[in-house]
Amino acid sequence: MLPEYGIEIGTEPLDRPARNSVGGWPYFDDGQGWPRCFCGERMALFFQLDLPDDIEFFGGEHLSVFHCAHHNDASDPITADGRLVPRFWEAPQPPFPGSFWRVLLQRDPGIPEAEPEPAVRALPLTLRPSKDTYFKVGGTASWVQDPEYYRCACGSELAFVCQVPENWEFGVHPGAPVQPYSIRDDAYLLFLGNEIYLLACPKRCDPAAVLPVNQN
Repeated sequence: MLPEYGIEIGTEPLDRPARNSVGGWPYFDDGQGWPRCFCGERMALFFQLDLPDDIEFFGGEHLSVFHCAHHNDASDPITADGRLVPRFWEAPQPPFPGSFWRVLLQRDPGIPEAEPEPAVRALPLTLRPSKDTYFKVGGTASWVQDPEYYRCACGSELAFVCQVPENWEFGVHPGAPVQPYSIRDDAYLLFLGNEIYLLACPKRCDPAAVLPVNQN
């Protein structure tokens, strides 16, 4: 059995950087900037965490999930000749001319940003070994429809990293931009609230070579 960890969200707001958090202070590699949507706006940090060392392929790496607060839709994997297109994380996402999301897997990100994510409320995350949860890292994907498989532009078959349950709400600060098609004005959803499966390139061809697959 592959190691699997449930993701639990705390209730006490964070007032300082933490590597495992909803919102909060993102960690980036040297020279790496905060991801921006095709519209030019800075994407919101939804959550980040350090993957346990025993997670296959990606143990010890830092996972960060960003999504634009102003654009909300399902992701649309773009393929050509049986593979995802090069730099698929920047490819157009019809009807949009570019990407509104970014997922990063970094080996050793440096110090946290000086300022936290301004919209999503910062809360702590805890990882616990578990086999009975749908917000998880590691293990195998619990597909709600048929399993989906994708090959990276570099030729590697993507491997499962993380699953986010359907309609999982992320609280936002008062005055934050209202997300289109969200459930409430005080909450954000990832990819219209679809069940989300994060699949990543096991060859680590790029920190952004992580694909969000949506099902409902």
